[in-house]
Amino acid sequence: MMAAALPAERVFHALGDPTRRAIVERVSRAPASVSALAGPLGITLTAVTQHLRVLERCKLVRTEKAGRVRTCTLDPAGFVAMEWWIAECRAGWERRLDRLGDVLDED
Repeated sequence: MMAAALPAERVFHALGDPTRRAIVERVSRAPASVSALAGPLGITLTAVTQHLRVLERCKLVRTEKAGRVRTCTLDPAGFVAMEWWIAECRAGWERRLDRLGDVLDED
């Protein structure tokens, strides 16, 4: 299962940084080069590359190099881990609420 291979904690940690969230949001609209990402963020190419490494390890972003240009695209695999975690939490909350409803109905 994807969640076992990619813990949701790593994905949430990666998205905990506002710069990385901005990168994910930008590449979710369209592929972008590292230079195009660095400009609006006001950070160096090296800093963008470091953020991209974290996002790539969590499978939120993919990068591909063609010549001297590294292009970044969204990778949906990391979102699968988050969806799995959210679904597991929701199921637990629903069970608890159902039990609470049962207890309240007894009165």
